Amino acid sequence: MAVVAAAGAAPRPSLRKRLAARGIDGTTLLVLPGVILTLVLFIYPCIYGVVDSLSPAKGPWYANYKIFFTDPFQYKTIAATLWLSVPVTIINVVVAIPIAFRVRLMRRQRLLTTILVLPITLGTVLVADGLLNFLGPRGWFNKSLMFFDLIEHPIRLTNNYWGVFASLVITGFPFAFLLTLSYVSGIDPAIEQAAATLGAKARQRFFKVFLPLLVPGLAITFCLSFVQAFSVFPSAILLGAPSGPTRVIAIAAYQAAFEQYNHSLGAAIAIIMGLAQLLVVVIVLGLRSLFYRGPAGGTKG
Repeated sequence: MAVVAAAGAAPRPSLRKRLAARGIDGTTLLVLPGVILTLVLFIYPCIYGVVDSLSPAKGPWYANYKIFFTDPFQYKTIAATLWLSVPVTIINVVVAIPIAFRVRLMRRQRLLTTILVLPITLGTVLVADGLLNFLGPRGWFNKSLMFFDLIEHPIRLTNNYWGVFASLVITGFPFAFLLTLSYVSGIDPAIEQAAATLGAKARQRFFKVFLPLLVPGLAITFCLSFVQAFSVFPSAILLGAPSGPTRVIAIAAYQAAFEQYNHSLGAAIAIIMGLAQLLVVVIVLGLRSLFYRGPAGGTKG
């Protein structure tokens, strides 16, 4: 009887089939390289930075954070960085929306897109050098204004807030534009045509149809553009006043780690920098829920 029962029992599925039943197959294993890179290049450095920031050379475990938040020269760098990154991000996203709507209707969309994203290929340092030659006291901009007797003395547009601001706009706009164009191009034109047929004007179509569908994408665009602008470093040094109004938090972290040779304090400032960015991102992603929260069923594909 035992032999008959053993012969009639169903064979046990192989390990491969059991893993596939749980969603783990050959395709899933392709994710492993990305997971490993994330662990090595992101998770481990973050954990190491947190541990390093809590291991000061002197004092209790929170000594580095106490030094930062009790020194106005240090903690004011957060406000200085936000004062640069937030307005720049808002301008880049707001300007990118009408340009993206216009570009999507043009025949030579690829050519114009290539021209608009060209600053990305130049790099931050090259853009800063170009602005120094163009906006500097002896640059083309001031020389042109003085030639036409529009000004008597050169306007100071470098080595201050506005030089860094201009650099961040030039280098950040292409990124915001590309993301916005992808979201705008994904909306089905039939929705706009239906709204126009019902008598909706251009302004109504934008605020009642397009904007609710674009809000999730614009929130992501804002967050990514903000993180890019918040990490400003070369522009703040080359075009700004590193010891004055453009002393951003990245400069504070660099000076602590590589000028004062206090890597623990530098790690703490870097952690604070990351938390400040995360706070803004969470707020923006939370505000998007105030708009359209239904399915984006009107998008293409």
